[in-house]
Amino acid sequence: MDFESYENNLIKTIQQAVRTRSYSDEEGAMAALLKNTMEELGYDEVKIDSVGNVIGRIGNGSKKIHFDGHMDTVKVNDEAEWQVPPFSGEIVDGSIWGRGSVDMKSALCASVYAAAYARDMGYIKDKTVYVTGTVCEEYCDGVNLKHLYKEFDLKPDFCVICEPCDNIITLGHKGKAQIRIITNGISAHGSAPEKGKNAVYEMAEIIERVEKLNEKLSAEGAVHGTIVLSDISCVSASLNAVPSRCEIYLDRRLVLGETLDKVKTEMDGLVAGKDAYWEVGALHHTSWNGGKLDYEPMHDPWITAEDAPITEALKEACKTVRGSYPTEFDFWDFGTNAITPVAMGVPTIGFGPGEYKLAHMRDEHCSVEKIKEAFRIYAEFINNL
Repeated sequence: MDFESYENNLIKTIQQAVRTRSYSDEEGAMAALLKNTMEELGYDEVKIDSVGNVIGRIGNGSKKIHFDGHMDTVKVNDEAEWQVPPFSGEIVDGSIWGRGSVDMKSALCASVYAAAYARDMGYIKDKTVYVTGTVCEEYCDGVNLKHLYKEFDLKPDFCVICEPCDNIITLGHKGKAQIRIITNGISAHGSAPEKGKNAVYEMAEIIERVEKLNEKLSAEGAVHGTIVLSDISCVSASLNAVPSRCEIYLDRRLVLGETLDKVKTEMDGLVAGKDAYWEVGALHHTSWNGGKLDYEPMHDPWITAEDAPITEALKEACKTVRGSYPTEFDFWDFGTNAITPVAMGVPTIGFGPGEYKLAHMRDEHCSVEKIKEAFRIYAEFINNL
């Protein structure tokens, strides 16, 4: 297949991928599309693991290069308000429109095609390239790759996370801690509240402390951590009863220099003197093929050096395609599957088409030219390692 055919087929595949709805835990049809595409491109091996991740392999060399993109998307709850239907995959004004076009089917498909093209160009003589389409990243980032790496006894030498960054080399991202705080109360009839203990009132001061903690973090500099209360609920015997339990969910983001130990100390301070306790806000999902995903969202921030070998290889790839070296780098505010290879000590970097401010938004769309550029840069990156 010649270069132009690769690009044309890539764009058609992305359009088909956008038309294939794949909300988190519902990625089965997308997994089938990805597996079939890899097989049609002549991958040496394509498998689906026990939690529904798709993994394709090209080559059998000693150097292992891994490209990862997730198959799932967030839901569309406002379909009638989109300028272009969210599952149309139409090309309008030079961009593919639809849910997942940015986050992140364009990049995922670009990496699938880039590995095959790199093989055809002779770039994979001493290498093994893995491309994965992973499940449930929107809720359980990183757990998917934990399962995959363990199941296939795989530890890559290099990992590219293909999340959207408008094709700007991205060197890391913030850490994350998601926490539940629970207060205890004593139920009583609403006509005699003095006989009980209101768990919501017990929580009220804690909520004030959360707000003050965020103000304190904001004052630590231009680049600072954050904390937000993202959910609240209570348990009561009826609408005529004093609540016996109240629960809040906190989302704490960490910048470089902050640690999970710092967060734990902060949480101890939030519940101090109250009839309350905190715990990691674990999430439990069942994937599209019945696999169990248990997620503990506690991750340190990370960064890869600008002069690291993986960064140099990607910079050279950009120069080959664009004619000049990149002059800027990025750092994601959000979390990604990178937490797993980073925790394993695998050199990891981010690169993918699409403006991440458009992710999860109405009228999500991704530039066709940026997709083609990413496809070429991925292939050259493989050549450079």
